[in-house]
Amino acid sequence: MKRSMHKRQDPDLGVLAANLLFDLQRELFGRSAEAGFDDLRPRHGAVTAYLDEEGIRPGELAQLSGRHKQTVGAIIDELEDLGYLRRESDPADRRAKLIMPTERGRALMRYSDMVVAEIETRHAGVLGPERYEEFKASLRAITRA
Repeated sequence: MKRSMHKRQDPDLGVLAANLLFDLQRELFGRSAEAGFDDLRPRHGAVTAYLDEEGIRPGELAQLSGRHKQTVGAIIDELEDLGYLRRESDPADRRAKLIMPTERGRALMRYSDMVVAEIETRHAGVLGPERYEEFKASLRAITRA
């Protein structure tokens, strides 16, 4: 059997994880574009997924997203230019910066949280609520190991 056919019939963890991610991104960014956030790209999700109303430091964004600080810095620059966030001095340490969502950024946060919740509800409907929670718990265990 050809490798490609084997991967199609019995996909490995990498293929399954990529399919899940790409399907989620396609729906999330497609629906976001329809809702007026058409200037966003999937790479922006490394930052937008972790934005906090109270702000978050760039280093923490890099850690949470698993991306290099330079990559996160470039994404922050893009999102700042697009009007989704701004940099402010951290009141706890004036040398540090906080990444703060603008009103447009907060609107995106609310919208994307709603879309992801809808996607999760749909997935839970496929597996059933208990199996879906077990699935998520298993993914958390694997990704934390």
